[in-house]
Amino acid sequence: MPADPVTTPQTADASGATEDAPARRGRPGYDREGLLAVAVQLFNEQGYDATSVADLAKRLGLTKSALYHHFSSKEELLAVALEAALGGLEAVLDEPGAREGAASDRLRFVLTGATDVLVAQLPAVTLLLRVRGNGAVEQAALERRRVFDHRVTSLVAEAQAEGSVRDDVDAAVAARLLFGMINSVVEWYRPGGGVDGDRLGADIVRIALDGLRTA
Repeated sequence: MPADPVTTPQTADASGATEDAPARRGRPGYDREGLLAVAVQLFNEQGYDATSVADLAKRLGLTKSALYHHFSSKEELLAVALEAALGGLEAVLDEPGAREGAASDRLRFVLTGATDVLVAQLPAVTLLLRVRGNGAVEQAALERRRVFDHRVTSLVAEAQAEGSVRDDVDAAVAARLLFGMINSVVEWYRPGGGVDGDRLGADIVRIALDGLRTA
């Protein structure tokens, strides 16, 4: 779609929010990555369905056509954001540490790696966890999450079979509880705060797996 001359806001804070002053014409104020970051922030603030392209354009201080110069639709913004989260999680399962060695070690690797992805892609993972299946993009994301959950459940079952993880807890329930702990991080972790994001995964795994050990 041909783009109109782009505009930049007169003032903007670190999040990309602009004052109500009309946007002035000039060079683009955002590259594709920066525009996506602001869009994901807005989706998380007020919900994807409740956010219109006009809302995005206003927050960015751009015309709609300038926004379309970078992304063809609101759905593409969602798809790219969800790919950052899902692609990162799926990549953890394909690492050698998730495929080689004792099941308990592989489980520890996956849980730590998933937490690291959450910390690195916090806004995108937050958005992923709020997806409800409204539309083709969200439905596809939910299906990929189900596949990921199934693979983790299978890994828990393997650890149970080798005797390193207690087997009096259903593997699917254990996997859900483990990721419930990990996913809760989006509600309280803030980069630059008092919690060290680099060691967060190890801390969560230590607390989570100690309760599942057989001895």
